[in-house]
Amino acid sequence: MIRVLLAAASALVLAACSQGAASAPETEPDTQPEISGGPGTETASAEPATASVAAGLSTRLPELFDCLRETGGVAVAAHRGGFAPGYPENAIETMQYTYDQGIRVFEVDVAESRDGVLFLHHDDRFGRTIEGDGYNSDTDWSAIAGKRLKDVDGKVTSFHPPKLTDALLWAKETGAIVELDRKKTTSFANIWAAVVAAGAQGNVIMISYSDEEAAEIARVAPTAMMTASARGGRDIETLEALGVDRTNVIAWTGTREPDPPAFARLLDEGVEPAFGTLGRKGERLDDQYWADGDGSEYQRLVDDGVTLIATDEPYKVADWLTADDEGWSACASR
Repeated sequence: MIRVLLAAASALVLAACSQGAASAPETEPDTQPEISGGPGTETASAEPATASVAAGLSTRLPELFDCLRETGGVAVAAHRGGFAPGYPENAIETMQYTYDQGIRVFEVDVAESRDGVLFLHHDDRFGRTIEGDGYNSDTDWSAIAGKRLKDVDGKVTSFHPPKLTDALLWAKETGAIVELDRKKTTSFANIWAAVVAAGAQGNVIMISYSDEEAAEIARVAPTAMMTASARGGRDIETLEALGVDRTNVIAWTGTREPDPPAFARLLDEGVEPAFGTLGRKGERLDDQYWADGDGSEYQRLVDDGVTLIATDEPYKVADWLTADDEGWSACASR
């Protein structure tokens, strides 16, 4: 991975987000896994290729992923924002750190407080990644905003839970893409209202876990890019019958074993396959693939046509591959 170290720009973006997070609590529009190893330290000089990777996102998401599919490119998605020692999951500071390593896609979790504020948090209750106890749905934003985040080792950091709005504004500023994973305390309608209010439609992929959820996303956000479970033409036709536009679909194919025949069927349908190597520590494919220190399995996924790889090891994967840099350079600013 070509490393992109834009320190001045990073500081400005984080300062703006920090000011937003520190402001008085407000209601959002429409009332609404552990990682092994840490990021590397290798950097690259400011060559023309680096400048291309650093360029912001100006291509519409359907065209971006079409381009990646057609050119053999891939997007590496950092699960829960790309966490590492000293950098907690679902934190803007962590996403900026990960962005500075050259990663451009971030899967984050969206919960809702008792008083209707959307914020980033995976679990139903506090304790594992946010200090204190209690539940998201029983706690007002004013109390949540003051809590501190814990890193992957359980150490309390100086970072605080961010509002979804601040994460969306950060994505717009940097040109990053955020995949939004709805938690049960909120709704797709509330999330999309916040996306529209932030003007971040071009930076967002919605995540669905069933055909019914995909249909709901298509209903409340007809233009939204989404991941939806599919392994071939019949699955795509089922989604279309539910009102889902296939041009907005990235086909999620699971986290267990790669399925090259399914990847081929999806490519024949003009739909981008996605695959996840993330999961429970010790059981996930990330751990199996890196057991020998060789990341060739990720290249095999790219060679088989996978266009989006979701991983708990984004730093290692992005270092190993070149198709992510090349794809972003070719497709992000067409």
